[in-house]
Amino acid sequence: MADQKWPADKVERRKVADLIPYARNSRTHSDEQVGQIAASIKEWGWTVPVLIDPDGGLIAGHGRILAAQKLGIKDVPCMVAEGWTDAQKKAYIIADNKLALNAGWDDAMLKVELGELDALDFDLTLTGFEEDELTAFIVDPTEGLTDEDAVPDAPAVPVTVLGDVWLLGAEWECSECKQTFSYADGLPFKDDGCPCGKA
Repeated sequence: MADQKWPADKVERRKVADLIPYARNSRTHSDEQVGQIAASIKEWGWTVPVLIDPDGGLIAGHGRILAAQKLGIKDVPCMVAEGWTDAQKKAYIIADNKLALNAGWDDAMLKVELGELDALDFDLTLTGFEEDELTAFIVDPTEGLTDEDAVPDAPAVPVTVLGDVWLLGAEWECSECKQTFSYADGLPFKDDGCPCGKA
């Protein structure tokens, strides 16, 4: 396959106005995502040509073209897929997006890379991650803080069992006479009840 002609062998400029988006493109692009792509182009320039058929029909790069329109870019680098059947074009439009989604992340390595970029004061939003995702990677959890719904595991040997009475505070007040007694002096109601005789 050394003499195979690939679409990527040649890149040419085409006017954005002459490119035709695929009307049945199943991949959607939100305004937020288009804004992210535009920010990426502003930071790094145009790094990946769009893929088109000989008539200017878009096969891959719909999001980049929307970003180009947002930025007022008049012409962009393109690769032309010569000789593709309609079936090949339809399938590639899907595969180009789906194959990228099938990749995963090495979370430990990503944490290192994002941490270093953060230390260099680089705008991490240009990576495409949301603020909460970035926070989860670059901010170490605070000691002692837990999720409000988190419940600790029950101990093998419980501290208290059914029937135990816990006394809170340094004093006890009779519910009848409202007289206050210090626990340090013992519990007057333990044997005989409160001196008032009502409790």
